[in-house]
Amino acid sequence: MPGPTPPLLVELAAPPRAALLWLPALGVPARKYRPLAEALAAHGVLCAVHEWRGTGDCPQRPGRGRDWGYREWLEEDIPASVAALAARAPGLPRLLGGHSIGGQMALLAAALGSPAAGLVVAASGVPDWRCFPRWSERLAVAGFALALPLLTRLFGHYPGDRLGFAGREAGQLMRDWARTVRTGRYAGLRGLPEDLEARLARLDAPLLGLGFCDDWLVPEASWAALVGKTRARTVTLQWFDAESLGVAPDHFAWLRAPAAPAAAIADWWQRQPAAGAAPVQPLNC
Repeated sequence: MPGPTPPLLVELAAPPRAALLWLPALGVPARKYRPLAEALAAHGVLCAVHEWRGTGDCPQRPGRGRDWGYREWLEEDIPASVAALAARAPGLPRLLGGHSIGGQMALLAAALGSPAAGLVVAASGVPDWRCFPRWSERLAVAGFALALPLLTRLFGHYPGDRLGFAGREAGQLMRDWARTVRTGRYAGLRGLPEDLEARLARLDAPLLGLGFCDDWLVPEASWAALVGKTRARTVTLQWFDAESLGVAPDHFAWLRAPAAPAAAIADWWQRQPAAGAAPVQPLNC
């Protein structure tokens, strides 16, 4: 089921040095990233924020007969935004990045052919239940993933607005997410190539990871699992604590104070020579 052309929130930079397509976290509307886009523009990075189907200003909402999953995101919606950004910023190096599930989708989209001179993942990792350090977290995440197929078929969608995790989401989307939680792999996803993991392994663009010291949703093992699926020629990881960020260094609070992450993205891109970048020294969390 084709969706409408996804809305884009675009923050222009003058003069721009690069154009970044940013993919949000699950259930987070594009407008929440306006401060990040503004901060990036101040550093010369034109930022366009994709709106997920069914979220924010996108009029389509999930329900029985209105379903979609990773395939629609990756083969229809993200390529439409990539093309829109290319038309808006011809000739600029194009970066692809995202927050949480958006970071996963950025890498998967690049693996499927979306052009990316560089990749940025913020608070993002493979949501493999085995990556969580505490058994209580592992059991909670694994149990939630096991319940999602039945829950989404019962309601005809995922009622995240009632459950307090994400928003009202498409059932197939959450079943795709749950499969990755259970297996730790992007394989066997409805309608997507069976060799998606192999395609990820061929990604060699420079990659920047932004981590947050109190982000229990993305432990370091989860981030390492995601980056480890690529062969990025340079991988730079920068951790933020409360002192460097100015707010709680968790999964979402940084959106309210994105100055330091935006500066890190711009500095990382500015320092990319042909052979790669010097690594940023991580913080000790």
